[in-house]
Amino acid sequence: MYKNLAEIFLASREKFGSLPAFAYRRNSKNFQTISYKDLIDQAEYLALALLDLGVNPKDHIGIIADNRLEWIIADIAILMNGAADIPRGTDVTDGDINYIIPHADIEVLFIENNFVLEKINKNINNLPKLKTIIFMDGNIQSASKTSHMADLIEKGKNLKKQLLPKLYERINNISSDDLFTLIYTSGTTGAPKGVMLTHGNITSQIEYLPFHIEQKERILSILPIWHIFERVFEMIAISSGCCTYYSNIRNLKEDLSTVQPTFMASAPRLWESIYQGIIANVEKSPLINKFLFHLAYTVSKSYNSALRFLKFRELDLIGRNPILSFCKALYCFVILILLTLPNAILDVLVLSKIRKATGGKLRGSVSGGGALPLHIDEFFNNIGIPVLEGYGLTETCPVIAVRTFDSLIIGTVGRVYKNTEIRLIDINNGNCIYPGKNGLGRKGELHIRGPQVMKGYYKNQEATNKVYKDGWFNTGDLAILTYNNCIKIVGRSKETIVLLSGENVEPVPIENMLLQSEFIDQAILIGQDRKFLSALIIVNTSSFKEYGSSLESMNSNPEVLKIIQKEIKKLISTEQGFKSFEKVVDFRLLPKAFEVGDELTAKLSMKRHIITEKYDPLITDIYNI
Repeated sequence: MYKNLAEIFLASREKFGSLPAFAYRRNSKNFQTISYKDLIDQAEYLALALLDLGVNPKDHIGIIADNRLEWIIADIAILMNGAADIPRGTDVTDGDINYIIPHADIEVLFIENNFVLEKINKNINNLPKLKTIIFMDGNIQSASKTSHMADLIEKGKNLKKQLLPKLYERINNISSDDLFTLIYTSGTTGAPKGVMLTHGNITSQIEYLPFHIEQKERILSILPIWHIFERVFEMIAISSGCCTYYSNIRNLKEDLSTVQPTFMASAPRLWESIYQGIIANVEKSPLINKFLFHLAYTVSKSYNSALRFLKFRELDLIGRNPILSFCKALYCFVILILLTLPNAILDVLVLSKIRKATGGKLRGSVSGGGALPLHIDEFFNNIGIPVLEGYGLTETCPVIAVRTFDSLIIGTVGRVYKNTEIRLIDINNGNCIYPGKNGLGRKGELHIRGPQVMKGYYKNQEATNKVYKDGWFNTGDLAILTYNNCIKIVGRSKETIVLLSGENVEPVPIENMLLQSEFIDQAILIGQDRKFLSALIIVNTSSFKEYGSSLESMNSNPEVLKIIQKEIKKLISTEQGFKSFEKVVDFRLLPKAFEVGDELTAKLSMKRHIITEKYDPLITDIYNI
């Protein structure tokens, strides 16, 4: 196992030298590639220039940029110096700039283009520690403190004889416990938390990857590179000698066809978008084609369902009854005999063409950053595109569990990563459910410990102490360990909401803003693993006396609904400082107020899991539109 990431980079240059490492676009539509040797050489030159610039081991270097070749070169150069990077995308807000750059003690900052430079200059008076800005793009505005990355690479080339021994000394001194990155979690609270991740955290993810990534893989990169999920996947690709193709939402359809990727990291929204495109095309097709599609999918679904049962890959929350299991196995065996030939024929005639929506060569994809909707999960796995759903957090670098090709159990996030321990805690009484004699199939709060868990939150011991207990990290998620020894995530015990897009939303500030309305008495935000946020609201009866004498009568009045809708739109808006994904898109009015002992604790805190379970039909109704 490698001690640090810099060793992995140097080893990849030796092992894969002339092979393509990354493919990217400049001004043309065609992809250009860079070899492993050229990639690491350029990063090494930049590292030497940073060393000469005064960058020291354990310094914090900022990067504000989106997916591009210069990003990975800058990242490698920073890590070679024993420094840590603090990444962010070009959609960074003024609030992020004014908090993160000073809090993270950033003195050197890489930025992508003039658009980002304008944001920095706008807030420059709040960034007294910032000494140097390094520009990635070719067209640069005249600005103080600014250098160009290409110039620094050229300078580093001339410094090689003089400074290379010192750079390698730094690489040798990087320990597994040293920081490689500091990622600030997004949210609506005033102070984002800086997650401290070490070289040991990420090298453990590479070392214990439970499935094989082959050197010949073509990997399409679509997720933001500064998110830890995408970063880990790119590190895995570098260590395996693969070629990663940088894409974006605008070019995704074309790139899937051109690149014909064999593997990719993805988010649930990507699969939902592809699924909707497939279904839309089917609906527009001639009647015979539509019939053949539905026939092919029905046959494939029945065939694969039977196959999953016989291979013990069907979700099992209660344990198999031997007699019933034997009877169903006989039934499934008959299904396989009857459908093997029809399934093979229809796959060639119909489903193979459907798979071309992803390029036609996709061997598999890891989905993370949110829960994959069950119908989409089933669809792609049934048509022959294995989706290996995983689970984790930024704080766990990120993977805690992931499906594999040999243990692909739909409805779960797979088995726990090697050398990772888990326990499930009953949130009502604090007792440990698992490990335990009857721990399988029972819901509890998921705690973990393992080599991927963060060092803590930067300069925030209080927040660190809240998520650690007796050496265990509290994920804040509710989970079940199935009888297949896989994890099934069933909800959240803590407040943070993760949308289907992977965006993190802290509900309390939004709820507090809603409560500023004279028309709203209580409110709870919902949207976990959904496309958008919604709210369950109890109206203030004193403000609606003219519309009825009870909550039920008020709720049924159209004027009340109009007033609440207007209030939500006014309060949760960009003018009030909220981001687009934080807007409350829909709502429902509840027939009774939250009460202590039921929906509220003795301290009047909302029992979110109780409320969401209680009003599940209402929540389902919101998102079934």
